[in-house]
Amino acid sequence: MNAPKPDPHDRARLLLVDDDRALCEVMGRVFAARGFDVVAVHTVEDAIRAIDGDPPEFALVDLKLPDQSGLKLVSHLKAADAYTRIVVLTGHGSIPTAIEAIKLGATYYLTKPTDADAVLAAFGRGDGDDGVPIDAKPMTVERVEWEHIQKVLHDNGGNVSATARALSMHRRTLQRKLLRRPAKA
Repeated sequence: MNAPKPDPHDRARLLLVDDDRALCEVMGRVFAARGFDVVAVHTVEDAIRAIDGDPPEFALVDLKLPDQSGLKLVSHLKAADAYTRIVVLTGHGSIPTAIEAIKLGATYYLTKPTDADAVLAAFGRGDGDDGVPIDAKPMTVERVEWEHIQKVLHDNGGNVSATARALSMHRRTLQRKLLRRPAKA
């Protein structure tokens, strides 16, 4: 499926939600040049205000925002307009959050770094791809640990202290692990 091309007379609205202001500025310029009317915000609260009354056709939502999880915003976007095409973007990708994002109504899930072409292609995704190759190489121990931590963190509603207790790990140790980029699969 080809990426959507907005009508030049009716610019499609793109809500860009990320706490990385530099990324918002760059992506905003790129998508504006491609014919989108871009609204950039940096918190879930600001995004909800931007959605209410005028839901966007497209949304690029960071998973980890300063006030709440971007997953909350996916739910709100879908409740406001079931046809909004949502791509969740994150530097902290994990299998549990990808599954939840799709279950909540996201069109696709991308990990940072990415570019506008990949985001546009993701907006155009409508169906799964049964031709995706299955990786025969097992995950590294570090990646398995990262995935497990993410699952337990999700199960504990994002509460780091409760997650540390569930993992029998010191809270500061867990915080250091969470600050690192996810290990390569």
